[in-house]
Amino acid sequence: MSAARKTQIVIVGGGAGGLELARRLGVRYGRDRHDVILIDRSRTHVWKPLLHEVAAGSLDANLDEVGYGGHAARWGYRFFNGALESIDRETRQVVTAPLHDERGREIVARHAIRYDWLVLAFGGVSNDFGVPGVKEHALFLESRDQADSFRARLLNACFGVSVRAAQGEPDPKVRIAIVGGGATGVELSAELFNAASGLRHYGLEVFDESRLEVTLLEAGPRLLPALDPELSETVAEELQTLGVDVRRDTQVSGIRPGEVLTRDGPTIPADLVVWAAGVKGADFVRQLSDLELDRLDRLVVRPTLQTTLDDRIFAIGDCCACTLPGEERPIPPRAQSAHQMAAHVFRQLDRAQKAEPLEPFVYRDKGSLVSLSRYASVGSLMGNLVGGRMAVEGRLARLAYLSLYRLHLFAIHGWLRGLTLIAVGHVNRIARPRLKLH
Repeated sequence: MSAARKTQIVIVGGGAGGLELARRLGVRYGRDRHDVILIDRSRTHVWKPLLHEVAAGSLDANLDEVGYGGHAARWGYRFFNGALESIDRETRQVVTAPLHDERGREIVARHAIRYDWLVLAFGGVSNDFGVPGVKEHALFLESRDQADSFRARLLNACFGVSVRAAQGEPDPKVRIAIVGGGATGVELSAELFNAASGLRHYGLEVFDESRLEVTLLEAGPRLLPALDPELSETVAEELQTLGVDVRRDTQVSGIRPGEVLTRDGPTIPADLVVWAAGVKGADFVRQLSDLELDRLDRLVVRPTLQTTLDDRIFAIGDCCACTLPGEERPIPPRAQSAHQMAAHVFRQLDRAQKAEPLEPFVYRDKGSLVSLSRYASVGSLMGNLVGGRMAVEGRLARLAYLSLYRLHLFAIHGWLRGLTLIAVGHVNRIARPRLKLH
């Protein structure tokens, strides 16, 4: 007698939501009657909110990344290294593109993987809003590779300025323009000064934060619109104290080599430009299938997080547009949104397999927190959990911010292993160099 056909659950995207969901499903069902498969184009996971620290060299991603293969073996699911190319809803298959090595040789051919249930969790990308020159001349911080690329270019620029200063050039600078006053732009601005202050201890004797010229550009009237206006102003003041040139109500009209063009103001010279303005669906989404998309190329989902055209396909995280009943705007693209969506879909997949009615997703805004490196932390806690917001600054905000990453570790590793990794992280901060310079 042939073995019973396993229920196959496929998750595309190993970000915060996808990786947590894969672990939960692996623990819940095991390998006997279910086959849970996680597909991702990368082989390792780095928590996206940490990428600004990787980019500045303050965090060695090799110490914090999670290898999908080992994680899958530990928690009872399978990992497939590949990039999603298309979805065949009639045959219930996803097709991954051929995988090539660094020399262009094919490692894995185009591959079809069947599914009984499909969860799309491949995240989003920065929205360039059609501004000329962004794709050609700006850098992004959406992946480990992009963060590593930025760090390499940053260090090259810093070493170059250090040499020029030692040779007597008057006041050479590393000029960095960051477009977008959201969490990524704000946190990167502060982290750059933290890294620059430490470079003189790692071979750059004539380099410090005074050699850094950072301009933060925000099209709106204030930074971090998710925070209360008073906290947003506090963040702006802290950044200006560090030396960041904060420019609000400044729309970028184009980027050219070595400069950023603004619509109503002067051209801003820049050796490096980081684009961190807004989130949209990935560029390949329109070629995947006929699933409904919104104007930002995000998958439109119902309150259950099922896609509007297919009950067997869910979408979570930055790749989905979920507007709950009574709300005017979709749920914001945050790590807490992905975490809550992953927990919801985990429960709904169990209900769906039992032919029980699915429940609507309930988003609980737990507030927003921003870390300005070692200099300050601010934010608002609780959100709609208490019918309002509680502003926090200083030590309490810093502790709350650190707890976010710890909760992520518990979600993807469990409590015991998560606590172990937190302890190891404390040891590494003592034993390892402060900056990663390679």
